[in-house]
Amino acid sequence: MHKGYLALLGLIALLAAAPAAAQKAAAVTGDTQAPQNRMVFQINEDDTRKWNTVLANLNNVQEELGKVDIAVVVIGPGLGMLKADALTANRVQDAMSAGVRFVACGNSMQAQHLTKDDMIDGIEYAKAGYVEVMRLQKAGYAYIRP
Repeated sequence: MHKGYLALLGLIALLAAAPAAAQKAAAVTGDTQAPQNRMVFQINEDDTRKWNTVLANLNNVQEELGKVDIAVVVIGPGLGMLKADALTANRVQDAMSAGVRFVACGNSMQAQHLTKDDMIDGIEYAKAGYVEVMRLQKAGYAYIRP
């Protein structure tokens, strides 16, 4: 009987923790009904062709999965993708309108002497891009490195 009681208490504790875990995931996305699918793309290359491929893939993912939380963390030479004068700026803005979050690495911006004025309006910033990727992975995001 004692073991059964402990098992029941364990089950109650597990069920009580589930809403907290869901709330934590929602807090990462800012959505009270967080999507089941979460992906983080890492871009750290200065390659317009790759950027265009990734932007097309983001659209494909959204068409396939519907509501999906996508973050694109851009580090180092990849920051050119997020500059206001980039050839990809309009496509990045279109992806942002569709719900994709773009996050620029602050350390890389500092190293390249870039300011927020140089970047596309509406992107997000993280002090360290790789730490942001790790944080998102811990929050349940699938890691994609195109």
